[in-house]
Amino acid sequence: MDWTLEVIVVPVSDVDRARDFYRDKVGFKVDLDTRVTDTMRIVQLTPPGSGCSIVIGEGIGGPDGKGPEPGSYSGLQLVVADIKAAHAELVERGVEVSDPVEIGPGDGGTFMHFADPDGNAWAVQEYRVRATKPLYEVLRPSTADSD
Repeated sequence: MDWTLEVIVVPVSDVDRARDFYRDKVGFKVDLDTRVTDTMRIVQLTPPGSGCSIVIGEGIGGPDGKGPEPGSYSGLQLVVADIKAAHAELVERGVEVSDPVEIGPGDGGTFMHFADPDGNAWAVQEYRVRATKPLYEVLRPSTADSD
């Protein structure tokens, strides 16, 4: 059985500001922006080419109504095939992003970082192989190996 990670709830203080940042500056697609009730609004955004989306909103803190503090997430990670092109795109859109840094030799060893307006921290990792092979082929090279 496959288990897919498809949504990550990211805590933000201002839904419109965060939606605009992720849409206009980072380039995510707005899949859904709806007010479910007077106290609940859901905005789902997906990075280009991703099978996983983020959700931001109001009233989505979990069963107890509480959730993580806005800006408390770090370690969120995106992967690109060309980090120099991704860096140029983010800079052109006005994102404050670090320069790419190679922390290890080989494919997958180059990173850059940015944060959303609340301070939720993102890493961007370069995997050049992604330009020619989708993730499922990189992780599962042949169907003979699958269960």
